[in-house]
Amino acid sequence: MTMPFEFATAGRIVFGEGAANEAAPAAAAMGRRALLVTGESAERAAGLARALEAVGLTVATFRVSGEPAIETIAAGAAYARGEGCDLVVALGGGSAIDAGKALAAMLTNPGEPLDYLEVVGRGQPLRQPSAPFIAVPTTAGTGSEVTRNAVLAAPERGVKASLRSPYLLPRLALVDPELTLDLPPALTASTGLDALTQLIEPYVSIRANAMTDLYAVEGLRTAGASLARAWANGGDREARRGMCWASLLGGLALANAGLGAVHGFAAPVGGMFPAPHGAVCAALLAPAITINVEALRQRAPESRALGRYDEVARLLTAKPHATAADGIEWIAALCRRFEIPPLRVYGVTAAHIPALASRAAEANSMKGNPIKLTHEEIEEIIGRAI
Repeated sequence: MTMPFEFATAGRIVFGEGAANEAAPAAAAMGRRALLVTGESAERAAGLARALEAVGLTVATFRVSGEPAIETIAAGAAYARGEGCDLVVALGGGSAIDAGKALAAMLTNPGEPLDYLEVVGRGQPLRQPSAPFIAVPTTAGTGSEVTRNAVLAAPERGVKASLRSPYLLPRLALVDPELTLDLPPALTASTGLDALTQLIEPYVSIRANAMTDLYAVEGLRTAGASLARAWANGGDREARRGMCWASLLGGLALANAGLGAVHGFAAPVGGMFPAPHGAVCAALLAPAITINVEALRQRAPESRALGRYDEVARLLTAKPHATAADGIEWIAALCRRFEIPPLRVYGVTAAHIPALASRAAEANSMKGNPIKLTHEEIEEIIGRAI
């Protein structure tokens, strides 16, 4: 029996080769002065800037180097207001898109980012709808183009925190696999494993529902068949399309069913150490599944999540009789093949385990985990990832 649920996503999604070409005409219908948010390489967005100008828009470009910090958004919002921007277009990975979402919100809501941030800020709700926002992802990993939060770093506090609101959902998401063809293998691996994590965790989440299950199952099957191929041959268009599809489905699932232990750790680890989000997720994924399965068998053997971990294994391996243990080994083998480093490479040591475990236990993402983990179990996850 299908239980009641709520589902929300971007106002419009366009998927497929050439989808990015719709950005300029769509933007022209939304405003007159565009803030173009880019990743570290602003040159990559030069073509989009020209296309926006060709349809009559004035363009102000704002570059985001690395994951956006609170100060970055405050500075960007001041710049956008000064330029009279009335819409935002973001081209890049999850960091650029998260920055775009936050900037679109700050264009129409008074005050500073800290007024609205969870954990480190005042946590006030956004009162006004964001300025029109178009998201154009260039990686296949975060699914940020269809989620309702923006992750911002607070380096002085060693944490990351989220702006979270339905108003952050983009007006338009343009998912164009052609934009991912030049991703290097290391970035393909880390973003792809982030996408994989964002399909597994919503599928076993306590908030999973009939609609998110559809996305998770399709995404897991597609990622299982596409990720290694995209890593081995970046020009494999079918594999690239598959990973863009899987990433989009993961974003749709996580935005409506939540995440789990891996992402519970991702924010504190990423806040305290110079570790890319995807690499953190990759290092934690197999240990987190292992500990979750053990905990479920010991304390909640009736949980539907146990059967779902088996189904994850079957979807990833394409073997009809695979078990959770097979799925864990498939993930671990993939990480070895991709040469995913342990977290100690980024400076995480055993001495950091208590603090990281305490922060992870309180993280919003941990609320979706299929079982409440003990402090010792949480410490064991991070210990195995070091």
